[in-house]
Amino acid sequence: MSGSRNGFEILEERGFVQQCTDWEALKALSEKEPVTFYVGLDPTGGSLHVGHMVPIMAVAHLAKAGHNPIIIIGGGTARIGDPSGKTEMRKMLTVEKINEYGENFKRQIGTFLATQNVEPRFVDNAEWLAELNYIGFLRDIGRHFSVNRMLSFEAYKKRLETGLSFIEFNYQLLQSYDFLVLNERYGCKLQIGGDDQWGNIVAGTDLIRRVRSEDAYGLTFPLVTRADGKKMGKTEQGAVFVDPGLMGPYDFFQYWRNVPDQDVVKFLKLYTFLPIDEIEKLSGLSGQEINHAKEVLATEITRLVHGEAETQKAIESSKAAFGGAEAGDTSAIPQMSISAADLQAGLDAVELFSRTDLCSSRGEARRLIQQGGARVNDRKVESIEEPVDAGWFEDGEALLKAGKKRYFRVVLKEES
Repeated sequence: MSGSRNGFEILEERGFVQQCTDWEALKALSEKEPVTFYVGLDPTGGSLHVGHMVPIMAVAHLAKAGHNPIIIIGGGTARIGDPSGKTEMRKMLTVEKINEYGENFKRQIGTFLATQNVEPRFVDNAEWLAELNYIGFLRDIGRHFSVNRMLSFEAYKKRLETGLSFIEFNYQLLQSYDFLVLNERYGCKLQIGGDDQWGNIVAGTDLIRRVRSEDAYGLTFPLVTRADGKKMGKTEQGAVFVDPGLMGPYDFFQYWRNVPDQDVVKFLKLYTFLPIDEIEKLSGLSGQEINHAKEVLATEITRLVHGEAETQKAIESSKAAFGGAEAGDTSAIPQMSISAADLQAGLDAVELFSRTDLCSSRGEARRLIQQGGARVNDRKVESIEEPVDAGWFEDGEALLKAGKKRYFRVVLKEES
């Protein structure tokens, strides 16, 4: 692979590299031969969210450069729960639920990577973890681990303050064993993951060295945060999921369209495949022009996750919402319908806003209106007691707005 860009240079250039056990040795290896590497994802929820996408993007970059990806769907480790980055023990899931979530992860990852012509090897670590002989495991694997060293890693230090269960304490041994199994079966020499995984990854490289007398490597990515202090991938309504049933393409597009100005270039490098020279041109934009870079970011990542058709619908609906109904199609904006009977029953502004995704409760809707942040078809809602009537609707729909950037459609149902 010498003479070509080997993937690791691309990761470094785009801001993926946080820590590496031996960066120069890893790059030297990658210039001689394709590197088999893996990332593990525990299916503890029903959908991937954008926090998962950094390692998946890295998988794509490395695979396109000729390296060999393995993705562990952690059906075994998810039964315990990784304490890394957590302040309390994860909720225990049933094996059936873990398997269901695992299939969701596999489908979503496979669909995403197919857009880049990448086909990873998927494995489930329940295959070798679920039936482990615990006594034998402790004799063969546990003896290589120092409790003192485990407690020196930040993830365990933090959990000691709030309480670390014995079952979680085993997690590092299991993740390290995953790396050892993949090394033995497939010649896997590298584990990648978020920087909160550093301790677990280093432990895996140490285990391979002790058991097999071979070199193995670990590479972590920065934990992505936003310039406004919000956790990456979090909104007022919850996580930014890739499942359109949990977050529609319009809301997904709007999340990226509204990231802080300072984050645009960083996110273009991490979450898109745009060439660096194009990103550099966009990085020179400022003031109102930065909105063009945000539109490029939102378009690129929405296209990767939801496809071209849904992206175009999201763009048209965004134009309509922000530029007037004549500017585009509003159909992708989240919506609900109400009937004439609802209006006749005496629906007020608080009740209407609380029924939408704009407000989670009547109290939140009341505060929004009282603070002057609620609008209907660009008309300010003046009172929490303002009745909703047919005058709120134009051509059978009302476009509700909360603050400057959040929209919701309410459609008046025709009576049969």
